[in-house]
Amino acid sequence: MTLKVNKILHIEKSLYQDVLVFESETFGNVLVLDGAIQCTERDEFSYQEMIAHIPLASHPNPKKVLVIGGGDGGVVREVLKHDTVEEVVLCDIDEAVPRVSKQYLPHMASLLSDPRVTVFIGDGFKFLADNTATYDAIITDSSDPVGPAAALFEKPYFQLMHDALAPGGHISTQGECLWLHLPLIKELRTMTRTLFPVAEYGFTTIPTYPSGQIGFVLCSKEAGRDLRTPLRTVPNTRYYNSEVHKAAFVLPEFGRALLEEGRDLLPKFGRQALAIKNQSESKPTKKVLLLGSGFVARPCAEYIVREPSNELTIACRTLESAKALGEGLPSTTALSLDVLDTTALEAAVAAHDLVISLIPYTFHAAVISAAIKGKTHVVTTSYVSPAMRELDAAAKAAGIIVLNEIGLDPGIDHLYAVKTIDEVHAKGGKVKQFLSYCGGLPAPECANNPLGYKFSWSSRGVLLALLNSASFLSSSKTLSVPGSELMSYAKPYYISPAFAFVAYPNRDSTPYSQWYNIPEAETVVRGTLRYQGFPQFIGALVKLGWLDQTEKSWLVNSLSWAQVMQKAVGATDAEESTLVASVKQLCAFPDESEATRIISGLRWIGLFSQTEKVVPRAGNLLDTLCARLETLMKYEEGERDLVMLQHKFVVEWADGTEQTLTSTLEAYGSPKGHSAMALTVGLPAGIATQLVLDGVLSTPGVQAPYTKEICDPIREVLEREGLGLVEKVL
Repeated sequence: MTLKVNKILHIEKSLYQDVLVFESETFGNVLVLDGAIQCTERDEFSYQEMIAHIPLASHPNPKKVLVIGGGDGGVVREVLKHDTVEEVVLCDIDEAVPRVSKQYLPHMASLLSDPRVTVFIGDGFKFLADNTATYDAIITDSSDPVGPAAALFEKPYFQLMHDALAPGGHISTQGECLWLHLPLIKELRTMTRTLFPVAEYGFTTIPTYPSGQIGFVLCSKEAGRDLRTPLRTVPNTRYYNSEVHKAAFVLPEFGRALLEEGRDLLPKFGRQALAIKNQSESKPTKKVLLLGSGFVARPCAEYIVREPSNELTIACRTLESAKALGEGLPSTTALSLDVLDTTALEAAVAAHDLVISLIPYTFHAAVISAAIKGKTHVVTTSYVSPAMRELDAAAKAAGIIVLNEIGLDPGIDHLYAVKTIDEVHAKGGKVKQFLSYCGGLPAPECANNPLGYKFSWSSRGVLLALLNSASFLSSSKTLSVPGSELMSYAKPYYISPAFAFVAYPNRDSTPYSQWYNIPEAETVVRGTLRYQGFPQFIGALVKLGWLDQTEKSWLVNSLSWAQVMQKAVGATDAEESTLVASVKQLCAFPDESEATRIISGLRWIGLFSQTEKVVPRAGNLLDTLCARLETLMKYEEGERDLVMLQHKFVVEWADGTEQTLTSTLEAYGSPKGHSAMALTVGLPAGIATQLVLDGVLSTPGVQAPYTKEICDPIREVLEREGLGLVEKVL
């Protein structure tokens, strides 16, 4: 349910929670605690009346009543409608709730000043323990069982309430929603019947609570007490009456059957339905080992355990990392594993049907060797290295699939390159130019630093990749670019008017003429996208020596950043003016505007600071700079990333005409969920894993998705997951 906010009336952070009051257009003033609606002027009465009147109207003579929580005063207001009540104590741990309610919800809180009412600010657990055998009724107006409030739904709390009741006393507690929390309600019913001779569940309706329904756990210390029948009428109510009291215990059949008979009548869907289907078909269990706990691993793990027949083991060097990655996932266990321990690696791999290797690519050959020995399939997201390719014959002999390059880039890019190229060839066309660029970037609104970039993975890996040499095919000629000059090859690249991208080649694109089966192509280039201004900034850092990996004996923590900069550029002193002059000389900026932009960025990094001391890492400039940038250029809470991938095919058709086709993915991360990079790398790996387990992908050997037989099944599932590329003719 959504409410239109007219204006914010009050906001504060108390000692215990965030407190918000706003005026809504249709429900009056609304009290919100920690982001959850507690009450509104329009519908609060249904909850307050039912949680109070059911236990009190069914009690023969309630005189002393304790309310725990409910600092808004609504329950107290209803309790005082019973003329038998002589004393009410309200115990709330947060003084802010009654204070704020008196100002903004006076129709609820005004009776907190009644002479029969005592307001106690403090811990309800301690209050109960200090007041045994005292109250005729205890009403707990609690929030949902999340965080500290979870204790209010556990047996020790109910025991305290039991002990604080006078003989024949009643309790009423917020008991959650039948639609959302039926298993919890069943547990509460079972537990309370071990403490009380009478334990029931009743409910009310209220629009602004989840699913429009909320229930109450109602218990009596008196054996044989009928909580379902009121003993007297209650005046001045809007929702409650004697018939509604009785009807509160008439549950829908799915609720009654589970609570009374233990029969689960709810529809089975999703993973649960799959589990039932698998059981009926005797589908065998598959064991999957996931190596690594990096940020792309979670979407992959989530996809694997969607299939109930899969059992997932997450293995990391530290057990804590493995447990953290698998938290909340069904059929998942954690394992501490050092991949450098060959014996342990081989044992772990051999105990599984498939291993997903998301650890650094340098370890993949060792993992594949272990998999060959254990006859275990392998999936990785990495490029096939020469060391991995050498294991192809052994993998075939072992009958295992070693599927690689199935992330984003490489991965999703292959799926759509192969698709379009096959379609063009099937229609008699030729691909004359193939250009493919991909970038993982901050979303435009988050690109708020001089480089227009933020780190979602190893900063060292990002910077070192900028020093890789590149080769590509241009106008039927092979061009090679040394890593030291790579940034100077970056050129503006148009995808849409909304973005100012630049693109530069990445690695060696020339083999893709063969791998993609486009020998006719005159231009073949695969590259990287960045925002405008990034290559020039990185180029300046290269010229200034900041990407130097060699150890510097002089790099010590007694130096300021300016002094390190002085030594890096060979300046005569560490004054900013001297350093700036040296920067201009070394970088040879094309104009003063560019000089100002990049020098301002260097100042933002702190490279001219006279006072801040450097913290060396690994004794070299590259790693020391990485440590600095990891702090300055990390994603902050609430920020999101962007993945942009585009293929461009210049096609010559059989009749001599030309067309330009594009396939584009524009994906944004969720600040409260997965980053776009994590999803677009991890999900394809998970999909490929399931297809291998299901036997859809079955050709043994060291493979990459360069064929229709591999690409089509993965792409079809990927599109059902909403990660397909948009194809257009320009």
